[in-house]
Amino acid sequence: MPTAPRSKRRSALAATGLVAALTLTATACGGSVEDAANGQADAAASRAAEEIGDGKIQIPSDIEDKLKEHGIDVDKWNSSGWQDWDKDKWLSEAKDFVNPVIEGLWKPDRMQSAKEATKTVTTQDASADQGVSDPEPAPVQATAEKTPYHDNAAPVGKVFFDSPDGPAVCSGTVIKDVNHPGKSNLVWTAGHCVHAGGDGGWYRNIVFVPAYNDLGKSAAQLSNANATEIAPYGNWWADWVSTSNEWIQGGSETGGAGAAYDYSVLHVKPEQGSKSLEETVGTALDVDFSAPSATEAGTMGAWGYPAAPPYNGLRMFKCLDQPGRFSLSAALPTMYRIGCTMTGGSSGGGWFRVVDGETKLVSNTSIGPEDNTWLAGPQLGAGAESVYQYMSKTYGGR
Repeated sequence: MPTAPRSKRRSALAATGLVAALTLTATACGGSVEDAANGQADAAASRAAEEIGDGKIQIPSDIEDKLKEHGIDVDKWNSSGWQDWDKDKWLSEAKDFVNPVIEGLWKPDRMQSAKEATKTVTTQDASADQGVSDPEPAPVQATAEKTPYHDNAAPVGKVFFDSPDGPAVCSGTVIKDVNHPGKSNLVWTAGHCVHAGGDGGWYRNIVFVPAYNDLGKSAAQLSNANATEIAPYGNWWADWVSTSNEWIQGGSETGGAGAAYDYSVLHVKPEQGSKSLEETVGTALDVDFSAPSATEAGTMGAWGYPAAPPYNGLRMFKCLDQPGRFSLSAALPTMYRIGCTMTGGSSGGGWFRVVDGETKLVSNTSIGPEDNTWLAGPQLGAGAESVYQYMSKTYGGR
């Protein structure tokens, strides 16, 4: 299968494609901020492990120390011990994140076996609304993105990770790094795609795959696919991750009190190669931290890889709609809500809007109802910008 050239820059083309889509329709889961402030995040722990001659994974000493602190046997971790999810040893604190590279772990068949990271709002959650919510939007049928994805939505990809229930998947977006222009290694996704929230900890083996299944082939067509066909730009391992304190402390399987803060920034490095993510993919999007009101935001578009039926996670879809307000509590920030039929797996996927002719990321998919008629995402204000700046300044140049 022909793949996208890795050396060719396509920022103008890819961004234009997203702008055109939005414009035509309009007229459509590392450290927390608290750790950044306290200086507790261990920078050395972000170093990924390197493969050595005997095929084993050599975990850097600082990561070994972290694992030992939690009573985890390093040798067993090397021999698939990372699959042991002892709840008493689940690395949960912001400073505990570890994600050493296990080269070759995410093969095409393992990627296809990953289950959607589902986020739903129960009837009880919705009825508990004490803030201001607009009427429920009419469902908007998700439409398939045009292929090849590297020409039409290059910044979008899939986030794979291991959870206690096995391999799982979300969506993510390549974003610009204001402190390292043109050489960003940052990816935006949802907090629940990297951390289980108040009752759990960090997920493991977190990888971002931009332009996954670039030509949108079916499962049958991909039955004998090689790694290049599935991941034209390769696999990008998260060597540090940051999400909000609110998600770490209050997030839950149904979103919970952390849903309004359900965002995350990954700093990634290639499993193979040396160029930055932005240079390799050829594009990245700015993040809009102005948190515009729903009435002022204009049309938003949500992109992602829905994996729960009737979708199978192999193709990229999008929904375009005028957002409304959605509130779970008067004590929590209001979220955006749009009509959309995308299911689990689209979680973490970016929401975009056009600002002065430029497409910017303004939210990400967080929660939705069990009947998959709408999606809600957090407003990105000062708290989200703090997470972003921490990642950019602390890890962006690595």
